[in-house]
Amino acid sequence: MDIISENKKNRRGGYIQTQLRYALTYIVITFVVLLVLNIYCSSVSQRLFYQSKSASLVEKCQLASDEIAKLEVLSPVTVSGIIDQMESLKITRLIVTDQSGLVLYDSSETSVGTYALLPEILTAMQTGMDTPTGNNVFFWKYHDGVMDSRAATPIVYYGTIVGCVYMTECDTAQGALIASLQATVLRITLLLEIVVILFSLAFSNAFSRRLNRIMASMRIIQDGDYSHKVTMDGNDELTVLGNEFNDLTERLQTSEQKRSRFVSDASHELKTPLASIKLLADSILQYDMDLDTVREFVGDISNEAERLNRMAEKLLSLTRAEGASSGECEIIPMAPTVKRVARMLRQNAINANVSIHLDLEDDSPVLLLEDDLYQIVFNLMENGIKYNVPGGELTVRLYREEDNANLEVRDTGMGIPEDAIDHIFERFYRVDKARSRATGGSGLGLAIVRAIVQRNRGDIYISSIVGKGTTFTVAFPAFDTEVDTA
Repeated sequence: MDIISENKKNRRGGYIQTQLRYALTYIVITFVVLLVLNIYCSSVSQRLFYQSKSASLVEKCQLASDEIAKLEVLSPVTVSGIIDQMESLKITRLIVTDQSGLVLYDSSETSVGTYALLPEILTAMQTGMDTPTGNNVFFWKYHDGVMDSRAATPIVYYGTIVGCVYMTECDTAQGALIASLQATVLRITLLLEIVVILFSLAFSNAFSRRLNRIMASMRIIQDGDYSHKVTMDGNDELTVLGNEFNDLTERLQTSEQKRSRFVSDASHELKTPLASIKLLADSILQYDMDLDTVREFVGDISNEAERLNRMAEKLLSLTRAEGASSGECEIIPMAPTVKRVARMLRQNAINANVSIHLDLEDDSPVLLLEDDLYQIVFNLMENGIKYNVPGGELTVRLYREEDNANLEVRDTGMGIPEDAIDHIFERFYRVDKARSRATGGSGLGLAIVRAIVQRNRGDIYISSIVGKGTTFTVAFPAFDTEVDTA
């Protein structure tokens, strides 16, 4: 018991680890997705600010460049006069140079008279075949909540570059806006991840409870309680699994009931001849009997032993019929087998004063082993003789009905009550137990017939009227052979 408990504990531990692994995998995947979205949103927001700032600062540079280009002479005095008139620029720093890079104006007044060889200025005044009048240059950098923007535009006088306007702007307001936006996106990402974690744990816990309910039911079934049913709420795969599990337990319960009834019936059937044999043997041993009486008792013992032998053979036949697969079959007509069985049972029919009539003209080939067909026909015809009335008739007919080849065995015997028809194919079931034992019946013949018919993709039907007779109809798919007329 300790080993079993330890195994169950290990299985449950392994299941919990798998459950947590799946939950963590889902959490990691969602975290990566949210992180990518966070980076993407930040990148997009910075790109939008970049485009807005680029257009604004370059426009200011061009405005200043256009005004300065109207001057005939560029000097610190003339440039300062123009710049002083442009109070609406509102920038951090403004530098104006001539074509050689000499600073003519600096709003910070620190580099006037020096050369400003800044990369932006050099790039703005650089000419080429595609840019004969220079370039508009913009550089942007965001750091520590500050937007640092730089722009440069050449001053063009009648198609010639005569200088450059360079502006810088440190925008803390938009920098704070970017920082606030990124922080908001990050908070939303973290909040969503927390929601995902909570949802994953809740879903995993709910899923585990439902799955553990099925596993607990499986352990109950393992202990032998086949009547247990699992109740599953919802409308998902686990509900379907629970319903399939309940169907399986119902089949197991039915199978167990049949097995128990079979063991009980078999024990009862075997007990009767064994008890008779023991009683007859004890009588021979305990009493002084003449030789004729002893021979009579020994004959009875032989009859009971033969009855046990027939029952054992039928049990083996039933086991083979239910356990074997269809295997290799052959396309055969049914009429020859019916005639052979009729010859075998002719003496039985004569002894029972029953006449046999065969109507085999409308025969069709079937895919079936001849031994299986022989056993079906033999059991049905033998029962038709055993349970017939003196002077009765047994009719065997072969006929075609659509795609089926049918075998019909009809007797004029005592018939089967309506409440017994549903049980007639059960093992050891007999309508008239006293008469069945008197005729040597074991209650296994029809069970064997149904097992063989079902194994060979056929169907068997029964109709009966008490006092008038019974008709068994066996239907197999017909296999018509094609004849090449060419």
